[in-house]
Amino acid sequence: MPVSELTTLLLYILIVGYTPGPANIYSMSCAIKYGRNRALVMWRGLFVGFSIAVTVAAFVSHYLGTVMGEYVIYLRYVGALYILWLAWCLFRNSGSVRGKINICSFWSGVIMQLTNAKMILFDFTVFSIFVLPYSHDIKAMFPVAALLLLAGPGANLVWLLVGDKLRHIFAHYHKQVDLVMAVALALCAVAMIL
Repeated sequence: MPVSELTTLLLYILIVGYTPGPANIYSMSCAIKYGRNRALVMWRGLFVGFSIAVTVAAFVSHYLGTVMGEYVIYLRYVGALYILWLAWCLFRNSGSVRGKINICSFWSGVIMQLTNAKMILFDFTVFSIFVLPYSHDIKAMFPVAALLLLAGPGANLVWLLVGDKLRHIFAHYHKQVDLVMAVALALCAVAMIL
């Protein structure tokens, strides 16, 4: 990728990564409900899941190019189902701080990122726009993949920290916050399949 494209890539990362999406909303929800420490456990799962997804996307983009694009669409449905399940869990456990804490776990973070169609499609798009036209070397994918960590786990961490700051404001409104977050996640799931 030419250095002249770096500004465009970083702007694209900022716009896509830091706008509301399933993993960002989930990060904020976990921080509001369980606090920073518990949410950071889940965030480590988001980080690992994103790292796995971006690495796979880099290899698939490199070896299959844009051919894989027509099949990636099916991942949207799997991701939407998982996000709807998370929304249901939030709704079902709304208001219960001591509810099922496994909704905010390392493994829920991993699964969230591995099924996060927004970020996986974003990864494929970035590789096909910013790397493949300029290089056919697999090593060219990985500096861009490292930058994509700003869009995935970086943005998730920002939303988590904002959620932690909001936690004190919403301390007495767990049920309402859970319901709003559940609706927001459900809307993300619907938007993914439309």
